[in-house]
Amino acid sequence: MQKTWFITGASRGLGVQIAKAALRAGDRVVAAGRRKSAVTDNFGPDSDQLLAVELDVTNADQAQSAVQAAVSRFGGIDVLVNNAGYGQLGFFEENNIESVKAQFEPNVFGVFNVTWAALPVMRAARRGHIFNISSIAGLRGAEFGSLYSASKFALEGFSEALALEIAPFGLFVTIVEPGPFRTDFLTGDSLRIGDQNAIADYDERRSSLRASFESRNGSQPGDPAKLAEAMVLLSNEAKPPMRFAAGAMAVNIATTKFTCMQAELDLRRQLSLNTDGAEGGW
Repeated sequence: MQKTWFITGASRGLGVQIAKAALRAGDRVVAAGRRKSAVTDNFGPDSDQLLAVELDVTNADQAQSAVQAAVSRFGGIDVLVNNAGYGQLGFFEENNIESVKAQFEPNVFGVFNVTWAALPVMRAARRGHIFNISSIAGLRGAEFGSLYSASKFALEGFSEALALEIAPFGLFVTIVEPGPFRTDFLTGDSLRIGDQNAIADYDERRSSLRASFESRNGSQPGDPAKLAEAMVLLSNEAKPPMRFAAGAMAVNIATTKFTCMQAELDLRRQLSLNTDGAEGGW
């Protein structure tokens, strides 16, 4: 069956690769970006398979309009990819509440806006698949990435709960957790570093971590085209996974986290069980 994909952040990076992979598979794509011209620069004019739409995910009205355009053009949405977002790095103490709000606007509230717009269409069809693009920072908190990790942990908790809520309608949710991929994530287009309140105690580590990020740009091991192809395969599975760790680093981090969590649980299992009262139960 030919599917219709709705992909946010489709003007650059991973979003472009996902759109191209879906088009190669013979599917239809609604490619959404903050600037429609940036989308058409990558894909050319609209066609029988492609519709470019302008969408700032933090604008709920734009999200509704973009979804309606997709429905008018292709009749529905089979696969929603919440990919738009950016990374706010820096030590927590050196950031401020404005940085927190700015980070959560696209990474969390933007996902909510687009999902609220698309879900009625997908629910009515009684089929569909939502991919929420998270990160290894949603698997494990990262030094210098407290705000970014917080946004991705929020996205993952939302995704788990949403999956339970919409499963009766034949809808699936998959959290994609990429490791370092060779996109523009480590450039100024996708990454911001908060040091508005520089604190001397952090000076040495701040300089070292900034230099590390800058030096690794362009040499990340992950291939975004291969990840995009993997997502097309997942979209065709009858029972897609709740999580998909992408790349060796993501697999290793997930394995280490689960092993450590199990060890901690086993070590204090009885102490944990002893916190129950004598009465009651669920």
